[in-house]
Amino acid sequence: MPKQSFLLSDSNYAAFLDELKGRIRNAQVKAALAVNQELIRLYWQLGREILVKQKQEGWGARIIERLAKDLKQEFPEMKGFSRSNLKYMRAFADAYSEEQIGQQLVGQIPWGHNVRILELVKNPEERLRYIQQTIENGWSRNVLVMQIESGLYKRQGGAISNFDRTLPSPQSDLAQQIIKDPYNFDFLTLAKGARERELEKGLVDHIRDFLLELGLGFAFLGSQYPIEVDGREYRLDLLFYHIHLRCFVVIDLKMGEFIPEYSGKMNFYVSAVDDMLKNPSDNPTIGIILCKSKSKTTAEYALRNLSTPVAISTHHLPDQLQDNLPSIEQLEMELSTVIAEVANEAEAASDK
Repeated sequence: MPKQSFLLSDSNYAAFLDELKGRIRNAQVKAALAVNQELIRLYWQLGREILVKQKQEGWGARIIERLAKDLKQEFPEMKGFSRSNLKYMRAFADAYSEEQIGQQLVGQIPWGHNVRILELVKNPEERLRYIQQTIENGWSRNVLVMQIESGLYKRQGGAISNFDRTLPSPQSDLAQQIIKDPYNFDFLTLAKGARERELEKGLVDHIRDFLLELGLGFAFLGSQYPIEVDGREYRLDLLFYHIHLRCFVVIDLKMGEFIPEYSGKMNFYVSAVDDMLKNPSDNPTIGIILCKSKSKTTAEYALRNLSTPVAISTHHLPDQLQDNLPSIEQLEMELSTVIAEVANEAEAASDK
């Protein structure tokens, strides 16, 4: 037997609306909706009640439109009761259990952040990871969206390293998680055929974007940082100090594919920094080799017997624009075409 259609004049709806009004008033009295956790909890409760009523009473989508109208009329001073936001509340309640709301993790980020995560992330574990990252890093909504669109969740912890053999636990696990693969350098604009120094200069010129991509905890110490060994000067592409790992981080930039010689060079740099810059309270220095590409097997062999902590990762650069200047051949072809067209037009005019 088909379910009876929902009538907007049904007294059942009036009782339901009064119940929601009571919930809203109680929340206003308790916290005046100034506390974000109370607001998030309220939105979840409203969403859950809508879900329950729609299932129990067979109410369709029109319930959302009427609720939006009536709640805005009853609470004109409050924002957040639009039709679209009520739909987000319903989706929010459908995505998170009461236990998850009770743990208050989602309540530590603004509603707008929660909405973006709901829209862009479908995997529950991935959602919670982005919530944690937002809390830890203090991301704005725009930064959160950028991190999601760049695939941060899948990039974290993906680098090939020997940290499990060269660093004590739990530092080895933390170090592995802070290193991404690949690093997204789409904020750079480099000429076609750019070399390592141009890449380095671009990263330094865009240091704020670079630090954001590296993640929380990296403090920039310098580029082409000089160290002297046996009277000879060597220069580190980029030197950082990681506040949470409490160690120096050396980054070596490469525009091509990883080759085994790079790991030996990084081993030298890391050993030198340990001896010359590291304090007794610091943890062992970490080296990161950033290449355009890498072979998994080659990278693993290169690190297998290395005693210093080194990771091998890749970087992603934006698609390079083709040279805007035409070649000599192109100019000659264009000129020949123009001359031919002018001659044809002149000939046609003389025939008239």
